[in-house]
Amino acid sequence: MLYNMETREMCLEAKRLLKLALGPVLMLTSAVVMAYGPEAAQVNMAPGATAVGRSIYDLHMVILGICTVIGIGVFGVMFYSIIYHRKSKGAVPAHFHESTKVEIAWTVIPFFILIGMAVPATSTLLQIYDNDDAEMDVLITGFQWKWKYEYIEENGENVTFFSNLRTPQSEIRNSQPKGEFYLLEVDEPLVIPVDTKVRFLITGNDVIHSWWVPDLAVKRDAIPGFINEAWAKVNTVGVYRGQCAELCGKDHGFMPIVVNVVSKEDYATWLTGKQAEAAAVKELMAQTFTLDQLMERGAAVYARNCLACHGANGEGGLGKPIAGSAIATGDVGVHLDIGINGVPGTAMQAFGNQLNDVDLAAVITYQRNAFGNNMGDMVQPIDVYNHKKG
Repeated sequence: MLYNMETREMCLEAKRLLKLALGPVLMLTSAVVMAYGPEAAQVNMAPGATAVGRSIYDLHMVILGICTVIGIGVFGVMFYSIIYHRKSKGAVPAHFHESTKVEIAWTVIPFFILIGMAVPATSTLLQIYDNDDAEMDVLITGFQWKWKYEYIEENGENVTFFSNLRTPQSEIRNSQPKGEFYLLEVDEPLVIPVDTKVRFLITGNDVIHSWWVPDLAVKRDAIPGFINEAWAKVNTVGVYRGQCAELCGKDHGFMPIVVNVVSKEDYATWLTGKQAEAAAVKELMAQTFTLDQLMERGAAVYARNCLACHGANGEGGLGKPIAGSAIATGDVGVHLDIGINGVPGTAMQAFGNQLNDVDLAAVITYQRNAFGNNMGDMVQPIDVYNHKKG
């Protein structure tokens, strides 16, 4: 077969042009899709529900526009040079050692481009880290695998609670269809008032977590021994969801975040209710409960805090079995100690600071009398209190 050398060179050149064209084509396609927003395709950032979130979105779009213009310019000059100054057309390359004008141009132009990008970026960063003049503070602590929220009030009447995954095990184990908010629903959401600057003090209890709510433009690592600050002032009432964004262990995907932004009147009502709940728990601490009362409360506590590791029927899984275990059928003091202090080096957490004395007494009583253990003994809140004190 005879080959026309010029035709062969043109084919090879066409292949090279096709490869080079893929870069700008993909860039332009991405820019066009992003211009239509997240409704067209979930590939772009969302403006969010805060002024900071909108500033970040605007900065993102400005930088993307600058990069797109630069890309079009660079690839346009390159394609023009390749097509109109190719060897097959008899083009002869110029021979020169240096050009002062070119060197000045490729130094000055990028300098002004970087300045144009740095000014809005710096302004946005200053806005992100402006934690001053907060109207309320919330201490957020990451646990495996849940979040603890503590509202720090000036009058000392702090409200504290844990937020656990609420997605049922039947959905997780695929025995039932998955719901709309699969792995993104909790039993106790964080509640904050609208149009209020809230400062978040974020730390960790065991390993590094990361508190991330995209719509609030907040993402901070929760590091044991350190407190990181962030803030949000949400302008729209609604429910905003997030997740732990740090690989914190086997069940990392099971610690979602839900933030309910409500009106200031509804927030005041909610806060009053939470303070009343805390006062009610203090009264319960001094009471003595029957076995049936402890079992009923203990079953609910077990479902929220123990079921994921120890199984719905105490059969075990990530954690050891409760049914027939030496701990649940052995000395009650040892059982109390493990429930309060956990087991270092294992997935068994210390629940002494996570559960109040009433719930600890109830869940330990439940474990000792459920799943066929039938020990017949009870643990009262005063027993938990004395064990912690001793």
